[in-house]
Amino acid sequence: MSDFYQHGQITTLHDLGTANLEELERVLEASSAEHPLGLILPVTASDMRAAPFEKIIGQLEGVGYLDTILVVLGVAPDEADYRQTLSIVARLGERAQVMWTDGPRMQALQAELVEAGFRLGNPGKGRSVWLAFGYLLGDPRLAAFVLHDCDIVNYNRLLLARLCMPMVHSSLDFEFCKAFYARVTDRMHGRVVRLLVSPLLDALIAMLGPDPFLTYLKSFRYPLAGEFAVTANLARSNRIPSDWGLEVGTLAEVYRNTSIKRVCQVDLCLAYEHKHQALSLEDRSKGLMKMATDILTSIFRTLASRGVVLENGHFRTLRSAYLRAAQDAIRKYHADALLNNLVYDRHLEEEAVEGFAERITAAGDVFLADPLGGESIPNWARVLAALPDFPKRLRRAVRADHEEYGG
Repeated sequence: MSDFYQHGQITTLHDLGTANLEELERVLEASSAEHPLGLILPVTASDMRAAPFEKIIGQLEGVGYLDTILVVLGVAPDEADYRQTLSIVARLGERAQVMWTDGPRMQALQAELVEAGFRLGNPGKGRSVWLAFGYLLGDPRLAAFVLHDCDIVNYNRLLLARLCMPMVHSSLDFEFCKAFYARVTDRMHGRVVRLLVSPLLDALIAMLGPDPFLTYLKSFRYPLAGEFAVTANLARSNRIPSDWGLEVGTLAEVYRNTSIKRVCQVDLCLAYEHKHQALSLEDRSKGLMKMATDILTSIFRTLASRGVVLENGHFRTLRSAYLRAAQDAIRKYHADALLNNLVYDRHLEEEAVEGFAERITAAGDVFLADPLGGESIPNWARVLAALPDFPKRLRRAVRADHEEYGG
């Protein structure tokens, strides 16, 4: 977005169209010599076989400022999935490793954690990211960790450089950087942010008043972006949700563990395209409806942890306030789409909002039944207190898998 307007509580780093990739990478190579970076790439077996993943690996081949690249392979029970991933990643050399979360060694280590009393939640992206943090924390040289998804259709090196720069430049002091971007092709995407999270925050603020955490969340242009960067120290302190609440839960942990002055968001690119989840109105346990439930529950539990009292009547009121705010948002998006020659199905947008509204009371029921929840994985500071050598053991398991299956 070609403006330099600063809004909300956190620093916004815009894409003004003036960045030069060669210059950014030159600065990053100099800066990362003092502050080494680790890149985390969580990927499923199906996404590993899709075209974007191989393109991403090809782009990374020319990136010289990354010290470590960790591909975390999940939803891959077949040994052939792991071998194929190794063959794709091999072009990146020794700095790149593949963590096979479904392999026997990693499964044994995870079982040991569970036996020791650590709740790891369900397998998925959250657990994969958490395990990656543990692996990278085993290398004390690494100053910061960067993460992005592996289904980005229009991936390029400038996107990565913009995400990394705030974490390593000597004149900056950020501890957390969140990405934002336009989700648009011939139509607007990002329905969960546009039609749920943004109007929900407006409704919550109207109902509860200007809660500092809600105001902080509202400062993010795209709070559900899967791309972020974090210092090693903050990664050690943050808990990780294991469900679709990962992104919102991560923002909540950042709010809890560092100063807002140390948080920024960066515009990665003019347009961002990756695979889209089905709305799944017919089965609320899947797709965007499942995602909405997890996100809503995460927000409610975070508010409760801050001392906000939420009772059954609050969720009925919130549903009504949300519907009004979301319907107003639809009117705005319709006008924006019309002016930009975008396809806009207003009826489908209204159906999505009605589905999301129903999820508010459903998530409220989940919250009231279990206000504390059990989905957040304990932070690595706690694990290290009990099992100080565990990150080293993760690293040995990854190496052993590579030697056994990759030779």
